[in-house]
Amino acid sequence: MSASSVRSRPSRTRTARGLLAAASCAALLLTGCSGTARHPAEGAASERTAGEGAVSGDKDASPRAGARGSAGPPVEGRPGPGATAAPAALPGLGPLTGARVPAKARQALVVTGAGRDSSASTAALHQRDAHGTWRLAAGPWPAHNALRGWTDDHRAGDLRTPVGVFGLGDAGGLLPDPGTELPYDQDEQFGDSGTGYLDESLEGSFDYVLAIDYNRVPGTSPLDKTRPLGLGKGSGIWLHVDHGGPTKGCVSLPRGRMRELLRQLDPALRPVVVMGDAEALRK
Repeated sequence: MSASSVRSRPSRTRTARGLLAAASCAALLLTGCSGTARHPAEGAASERTAGEGAVSGDKDASPRAGARGSAGPPVEGRPGPGATAAPAALPGLGPLTGARVPAKARQALVVTGAGRDSSASTAALHQRDAHGTWRLAAGPWPAHNALRGWTDDHRAGDLRTPVGVFGLGDAGGLLPDPGTELPYDQDEQFGDSGTGYLDESLEGSFDYVLAIDYNRVPGTSPLDKTRPLGLGKGSGIWLHVDHGGPTKGCVSLPRGRMRELLRQLDPALRPVVVMGDAEALRK
């Protein structure tokens, strides 16, 4: 639902000004980058491969064949190994929420709901530099979430958006790839029609989508229907183009902002989304 990238990469050029300068540069190289492995989603198999792969929380779609490659180890959505607290907290996050952000994540989209039962929210993209400092990269942007607000225990049909920290790694849409570095699946199954809760048209809502790794298998098309946590835990939680009203469970952004987000995200920076109502995020 892409401004120029603000990715910060340490210089690999060593000057010839002496051994001290060379040693200093080498030290910066060792500490300034945290790896380039692709970032998978929050938890799977037995609540460690959480991901949601139907056509957005607003629609279910036909299965798509085949993952695009190994998803790698799951990204933790709760405190524990592989999900330690970031060196510097993201704005608006309390200690418990901050501890759920993986240490290796260097891009984070923070979606902050206006209230527990509100469908209005804002979204801002942050990026962590080589020194561990989070900096605003884009936004804040207006956004919508589910009709009834937010929940810590998402269930199919509850019309609430799940609270948590989830991976962002797979994109797609009805329209061609807008220039993202993420795997992108263009497919006619992303087409949508009908009206939303405010009688607004839903046409074009899935022109661009980004799968949120809740109850889905990372590394597959957003259309994939595998549900590691079972159908009862809901499905198809996406970021997608805003249609001017609440969603069934997704988060929606204005069309231009959705394109911008897709162009900004870098799989090497292991992007995640941190989302929930403001009070929940402050915990």
